[in-house]
Amino acid sequence: AEAMTLVNEGATPQQVDKVPTDLGYPMGQFAMSDLAGIDVGYRIREERRNAGEQVAPSWMDKLAEQNRLGQKTMAGVYKYEEGSRNPVPDAEVERIIEDFRKEQDISSREITDQEILERCMYVMVNEAAKILEEGIAARPLDVDVIWIYGYGFPVYRGGILFWADSVGLKTIYDKVSQIHQETGSDTWKPAALLEKLAKEGKGFYS
Repeated sequence: AEAMTLVNEGATPQQVDKVPTDLGYPMGQFAMSDLAGIDVGYRIREERRNAGEQVAPSWMDKLAEQNRLGQKTMAGVYKYEEGSRNPVPDAEVERIIEDFRKEQDISSREITDQEILERCMYVMVNEAAKILEEGIAARPLDVDVIWIYGYGFPVYRGGILFWADSVGLKTIYDKVSQIHQETGSDTWKPAALLEKLAKEGKGFYS
């Protein structure tokens, strides 16, 4: 959701994808969408709309409607050369995104790599803190093992909560609080555990 919002607000898909790959992920959100197939998410959104749910419009819908379904059609968020799985930025997609911004009356702005890192990673740290609070996971290591083996988090960074400790929980808490105040989104409401540890100067592993 944050990756989509960042593109809506002015980033390019390749910029959003570059940040997690620079961190050590094998691929970014939009390359992953092309690998999985854009039609999968599109069908889910259409079923929800048909059931009467309020589902926000998306420029990804426009890709699906143009049969840009990802790697299997050699065009999705990116385009692909014959025999290659390497994503290539596509000016046509940038035009579709720009048209979508105009339709939605969104003013494009410059977005830094640091903002992308904070918006895409800190929200997940906050959610992981909630998972620990609620007893869904017993300890930080359980969360980190799932992130490494299930979601491709770079092994050498130790998992998302180990990484969060290296960044500093006060840094993350302050930014999460700021975004929550700016957006009012429940997603960004700081987890009680994150707030407690940040104010005590501790980390998840301490």
